[in-house]
Amino acid sequence: MTERGATHCHRDDRQFTIGPSQLRWDGNALVFDINEIGVPIPHRVRGQVRVHADTWFNFSTSIDALGKHRWGPLAPSARVEVNLQHPSQQWSGNAYLDSNEGDEPIDRSCHEWDWSRSPMKDGSTAVIYDIQGKPGMQDDKLLALRFKADGNVENFQAPPRQTLSPTLWRIQRRMRSDSAVQVKEQLEDTPFYQRALLKSSLLGEEVQSFHETLYVPRLVSPVVQAMLPWRMPRRR
Repeated sequence: MTERGATHCHRDDRQFTIGPSQLRWDGNALVFDINEIGVPIPHRVRGQVRVHADTWFNFSTSIDALGKHRWGPLAPSARVEVNLQHPSQQWSGNAYLDSNEGDEPIDRSCHEWDWSRSPMKDGSTAVIYDIQGKPGMQDDKLLALRFKADGNVENFQAPPRQTLSPTLWRIQRRMRSDSAVQVKEQLEDTPFYQRALLKSSLLGEEVQSFHETLYVPRLVSPVVQAMLPWRMPRRR
């Protein structure tokens, strides 16, 4: 991924171009045409990703008390097809696509969050957003939403917090579950962010959950800010 300024970005009702890559709607699927240079060792990343949603949602809700940060899943349950030429990789599987937007930097109101999505037996997707505001601001927020296959969205009672072991970068993380949580696979582990595949219990079911933790104080620290351009170059 490369951050690019406004002169490199163009959008109409069916296509969003970011430098040499683009996101477009072909009438049946959301198509990502990727043409990038990987870092830190330069290498070509080129190919296509197609997302077929079971149901498209037009849903958005605030994740802070003042409504300056908003989130919503576009495709809580979907099918993804990946076809890369460089490097040569082809696979398909379950997918999820959402959107975040904000009117201010995330560190103005958020201290950390734990987020999870869990595919349920009835085809719905349960999402828990457990947000802790900055100390002293009393801006904590808990979202527990079930996105149904028929397009409806339902609130549910989130289970208690369960504490997980810290990551290698010593990020503290929590998961809402009716029972103890097991880390099945660590997918990403960075100084400010982690993502893992968990086994947990939710709404009376044993579920496999994708879980992430964002620790904002680390994200905005000068050391991490100096490291980010090596992982995500910037083109203005």
